[in-house]
Amino acid sequence: MIVSDTKWQPSLSGAGRAKYKALAQAIREAIVSGQLSAGEQLPPVRDLAYRINVTPGTVARAYAVLTDEGRLTAGVGRGTFVTERKAVAQSVWDAPAMLDNVAELSERVHLLSPKMPEVGQGAIMRGALQALATDMVPEHLLNYPSRVTDIAARRAFKASLTDTPVGPFDENDVITSHGGQSAIIMILQTVLHGPSPVIAVDELSYGGFRSAAVMSRAQVVGVPWDDEGPDPAVLEDLIKTQGVQVFCTSAEVCNPTVRTTSTPRRKQIAKLAQRYGIHIIDDDCYRLMRTEHNGPSYRALAPDLGWYVTSPSKSLTAALRIGFAVAPLDWGANLARTSTFHSFGVTRLVTDMYAYIMAQPELPDIIERIKGRIAEDVRAAVNILGGHKLTWSEQVPFLWLELPMGWRAGEFKQQAETAGVLIKSAEDFALRDGRSNHAVRIAINGQVSHEHFASGMQTLREMLDNPPDIISV
Repeated sequence: MIVSDTKWQPSLSGAGRAKYKALAQAIREAIVSGQLSAGEQLPPVRDLAYRINVTPGTVARAYAVLTDEGRLTAGVGRGTFVTERKAVAQSVWDAPAMLDNVAELSERVHLLSPKMPEVGQGAIMRGALQALATDMVPEHLLNYPSRVTDIAARRAFKASLTDTPVGPFDENDVITSHGGQSAIIMILQTVLHGPSPVIAVDELSYGGFRSAAVMSRAQVVGVPWDDEGPDPAVLEDLIKTQGVQVFCTSAEVCNPTVRTTSTPRRKQIAKLAQRYGIHIIDDDCYRLMRTEHNGPSYRALAPDLGWYVTSPSKSLTAALRIGFAVAPLDWGANLARTSTFHSFGVTRLVTDMYAYIMAQPELPDIIERIKGRIAEDVRAAVNILGGHKLTWSEQVPFLWLELPMGWRAGEFKQQAETAGVLIKSAEDFALRDGRSNHAVRIAINGQVSHEHFASGMQTLREMLDNPPDIISV
């Protein structure tokens, strides 16, 4: 039965939301409310596009999203129908808002954390789930994971590192974890020793390093950067005076400053590590986003002390909770033991899913689409905020904005939030006793429409061009 004009007419409400997402949400709500019943046929794409004054592509994309979710069924030459209720999980029918990005439900532009756009990962992940449900034998669903059950994931990961300079390694040097953060915690638990261990981090750095230190009962000290990367003289002094055992850093992309450690500086720091016997954890969480690496990892430069950590969370999907650590020579068994004590390892449901996804021929194209969408937002930010001091790369899903005279980071962040743009200030990445930086990080949220993102950048531009006129006495 074709839906009549009087029975159902979608409303594309929702400020700042992409039109196809607004239409998809309207259809979800109509299905849950009963306005659209199971088995009912939706209008043809062109007919509905004409009625609600959008492009046919908008309607087709909304239909595709809901087909991927399992709410609609498309038959070649037959049309698009509401899926029979028995074919869809009850939770899918009863929670329409959960399937729509929360950030899209408000007028605020949520740029607190990088998020990947949906450009086909969902279909691959659903395919993986279906394949696992079909092919897994019963014992795979009953037993604890082990170093045997995650071998497919470790092999798939090793195969993906052909263009990443991490030095020679084999499958036994790779340990799976519940995301990159979990890998960092397990490494610290493996190598730290003594009653009051100390780790060093980049002076402005990813907060997960500090959280991992807390979980590992360690104190944290900061290493400032110059134009080449972390200052080796300061790091050496901290090793001598504070007893630093581990240096946690991100040589390829420092979060939040988007800066890279030069190859000569990496070599200097690797020599320090070898001289004093300290470990280096090199977090490369944006690996899949980058066309090429800027230099060798610390594991390649200090193979007996360098740890390489990455995950697909920041480049493909955050929902797939898996991370990987490539251990230094002769440390793989120690980290594997920590992993076993930690959680018995990563379930086969996840490791086999990762292996399936990495083997799909369409994955490289999906990654390119993700990179293209991120680059589109970065270019918009650079164009709109031009004239102000930005550090950026089209292959990194955030920008670092140094504020002009008159603005303090905390005040700028607060006023931006009042104006509807959520960002992080430098204080969010600094140690408690660290130096004050009047700068903010603007994350690229691929789940916010490009138009909504651009409007947020216009808001920030107006603020930058009109700093507060305050005289302190």
